[in-house]
Amino acid sequence: ESDPNYLCAMTSVFPALSRLPREARDTLFLLGVVGWVIAPLTPQIPLWASAFAAALLLARAVLAWQGRPLPGRWVLGGLLALAVAGTGLTFKTVAGRDAGVTLIVLLLALKTLELRARRDAMVVFFLGFFTLLSNFFFSQSLTTAAAMLLALLGLLTALVQAHMPVGRPPLLLAMRMALRLMLLGAPVMAALFLLFPRIAPLWGLPTDTLGRSGLAGEMQVGRIAALALDDGIALRVRFDLPGGKTPPQSALYFRGPVLSSFDGRTWRPLDDMAQGGPWRRLASPAALQVSGAPLRYEITLEPHQQNWLLLIDAAPTPPALPEGFQATLSPELLWRTSRPVMSVLRYRAESYLQFRHGPLQRNTTLHAYTELPAGFNPRTLALAAQLRAQTPVAPGADPALALVQAALARLRTGGYRYTLEPGVFGTHSADEFWFDRKQGFCEHIASAFVVLLRAMGLPARIVTGYQGGEVNPVDGYWTVRQSDAHAWTEVWLAGQGWVRVDPTAAVAPGRVGSFARLQAPAGAFATAMNTVISPGMLQQLRAVWEAMNNGWNQWVLNYTQGRQLDLLRALGFDAPAWPDLIRLLGALLAAAALGGAAWTLWERRQHDPWLRLLARTRRRLARAGLPLPAHLPPRAMAREVQAHFGPAAQPLVQWLLRLEQLRYATPAQGAAPQPEQTLRTLARAWRRLPWPRPQPRRHRDNGG
Repeated sequence: ESDPNYLCAMTSVFPALSRLPREARDTLFLLGVVGWVIAPLTPQIPLWASAFAAALLLARAVLAWQGRPLPGRWVLGGLLALAVAGTGLTFKTVAGRDAGVTLIVLLLALKTLELRARRDAMVVFFLGFFTLLSNFFFSQSLTTAAAMLLALLGLLTALVQAHMPVGRPPLLLAMRMALRLMLLGAPVMAALFLLFPRIAPLWGLPTDTLGRSGLAGEMQVGRIAALALDDGIALRVRFDLPGGKTPPQSALYFRGPVLSSFDGRTWRPLDDMAQGGPWRRLASPAALQVSGAPLRYEITLEPHQQNWLLLIDAAPTPPALPEGFQATLSPELLWRTSRPVMSVLRYRAESYLQFRHGPLQRNTTLHAYTELPAGFNPRTLALAAQLRAQTPVAPGADPALALVQAALARLRTGGYRYTLEPGVFGTHSADEFWFDRKQGFCEHIASAFVVLLRAMGLPARIVTGYQGGEVNPVDGYWTVRQSDAHAWTEVWLAGQGWVRVDPTAAVAPGRVGSFARLQAPAGAFATAMNTVISPGMLQQLRAVWEAMNNGWNQWVLNYTQGRQLDLLRALGFDAPAWPDLIRLLGALLAAAALGGAAWTLWERRQHDPWLRLLARTRRRLARAGLPLPAHLPPRAMAREVQAHFGPAAQPLVQWLLRLEQLRYATPAQGAAPQPEQTLRTLARAWRRLPWPRPQPRRHRDNGG
């Protein structure tokens, strides 16, 4: 049952809100809009700043509700000093994105305490619009855009309300006018978005835009296990294959950082040991050889703040990147960009599922891939010696391949288990996996497998990236999630080079090449939703939402200068350039200005039907011989008509009084117009009035 006290409180709040003075009501609405604008920024600014801003807005709301005076300048000066000092102490500066956004949020909240006149309101509106835009410094998602569109409507509503100085206009009226302004400005906004030149590096958001990634430049045992619980999207793929076919899921290995240096706890790339040191000099060219039909596709990569690209193994040619990006191939088949990926990046690539890379004969460059730190994993070293002694090798067979098969056979038959919750291993992580826990996620399995192979003298390394994905049935894109983060191994074999070996497939074949992936435990909210909505329906809703987000990424966030020029080509430009964009944009804006001027002239003529009807009456009376000044109200006009035409004009006199009543009468005066006394009714009655006829002019008689 509902709480009676709660219901009573709610029923008493709304009448009290309606009885507030207009200034207090408008202030509370503006404070609500400001709170909506600031709310998405609270995770990005310090906790004390969020609490400070919330306290200021709450204090201003209390003052407006109770009709109490605003604080003086000394109080405001002290609060301003606290805001600036807190920002400076937190960020060691008041410049930059994070410090600047924090300060603008505090200034916006502080300015509401100085909201005394319309001039102060204009400053609040300006700061509100600026703070609204700052939300896009941190996120350009469809959700953020929808929230800020609603915030824009709220700010425009408050702005329109501030320009209605008389009476108590309803909030819905101001909101309708604000929505109308937004719709009228939408074509101009679309033209600016489509045609305003995107000239790097002036165009775009600051380069320190935050992002997320399922990978890192190094791997410590337990890191990817925690990330596998994340259901966020890492990238989307659209394949360009004949007949709309898609490659098998087991072939989708999106290559990321290659980790070859191990210190006992952490795996790192080989070139991170020492810039220009001996490890870098040992790096050999990729020596990539491909065969078979190419796999062409387009990737939309989410920002991850790193300078690597994720491509399907293996891509011999550079991907087609937007202007401002350049890609280079490392000796370990990792494509790197000239600058970090700080926003959604779309590129086309071409890969081959059949490939071979690396030296075919053993040389000194492979020594780096057999090194192990001293004093770690003694039991794994003993296991390696045991396998080398006990593994039979058929005549003519490769002994290295036989050792790899022996290690895989131990994974298949030794009772090892794939789990999402292995925890962080201790000092001897490989020993714990092979002999104690016998369970782990892909990083534990790959790490222990490479340690074992290196202990047997085989060059081996770890490759991190993503494996698999799922098809979105709404738009046909493959969606690769953070939970698809994966780690596999590469082993060097004589005559073959580097060969991919995925030891996780030996422990859990369902992890590779199957849609049946391990799922994170559902939370309380997800469990409750499953009892209300079927899982199939939830899956379909998620597919629709992700397809909408993907469309937003493709057509809005990835609308680059190249796509602008493609638009000009579609419009008939042979060799478009950015000056053509400026000329076309100027022509459209000039046409819009002329259209707006024409509409203004038409709207001025259509403005206020009541005044138009009164002007028609004045012109009709002038033709009847009674010219009247334009400033006379209907009641004064009625007196002049009565005096000039006499009792015969009584219907016209009554009509003029009804016209005045429709305009000026209020319910408090007890003379409010009846429902039938609408302007349309009076206009029809105007045509049926017995209008006085023009009186003939009298000629002066001068005599004979």
